[in-house]
Amino acid sequence: MEVLIRPDTDSAARLTAEVIKRDLEKKPNLVIGLATGRTMEIVYGKLAEMHRKQNLDFSLARTFNLDEYIGLAPGNEGSYRYYMNQHLFNNVNLDLRNTHLPDGMAKDPSAEAVNYEKLMKEAGGIDLQLLGIGRSGHIGFNEPLSAFFSRTRVKALTPTTIQQNQGLFKNPEDMPRRAFTMGVGTILDAKKIVLLATGKEKASIIAKAVEGPVTSMISATALQLHAKTVVILDEDAASDLKEKDYYRWIFDNEPEWLDFH
Repeated sequence: MEVLIRPDTDSAARLTAEVIKRDLEKKPNLVIGLATGRTMEIVYGKLAEMHRKQNLDFSLARTFNLDEYIGLAPGNEGSYRYYMNQHLFNNVNLDLRNTHLPDGMAKDPSAEAVNYEKLMKEAGGIDLQLLGIGRSGHIGFNEPLSAFFSRTRVKALTPTTIQQNQGLFKNPEDMPRRAFTMGVGTILDAKKIVLLATGKEKASIIAKAVEGPVTSMISATALQLHAKTVVILDEDAASDLKEKDYYRWIFDNEPEWLDFH
């Protein structure tokens, strides 16, 4: 695991976008796992800008989102399909046929989850998985006690997650209580993982996820077991890390692994 600390939210998001840009330029048919959330909106805005100003080409890329709410149609403003269309898909030259999310309206959710895993496998697996982290330490919607070998499935959301996310709905009571999510095992299958976290409210859980013991109570700790994970933080999110001075030194003195730095 590499931990990279940037001065503020904007520079952390810019670095995240640069990682995606570099990998997409190296492999135009990159298979990208995508996340949602307020911080990701900045990342997607920067990728859209790179497409407009630097001709960053998404035409051959394929995407798979981490999760989707159960019971929301793609046109529902609370759905992650709507979010992705608004913040990324409609702003770059992605072929919408190559963008994938679980169907929140699937009549058989279990079959939909199995099919989603099949689609990822047929695409050759995820090359680069983008992650955020919830305040309970979840990646995707892998709530506490999610098995590290878990696959895409339906999960009931915790009160913490509901409280964190329901503010994104015009009527908070409309937020679903269940969602599809890639499993922890599914996420760990990605060839590279990039986790972005910003803000003081994430500092405590980031310290547990990065430097704490590996536990299924905090699914993000499973990333400590992944061979190629990059954690990108702003100073606020990094503030509780014990070894933050070391992580800053790495970024300043060992730049060769990020050839754009």
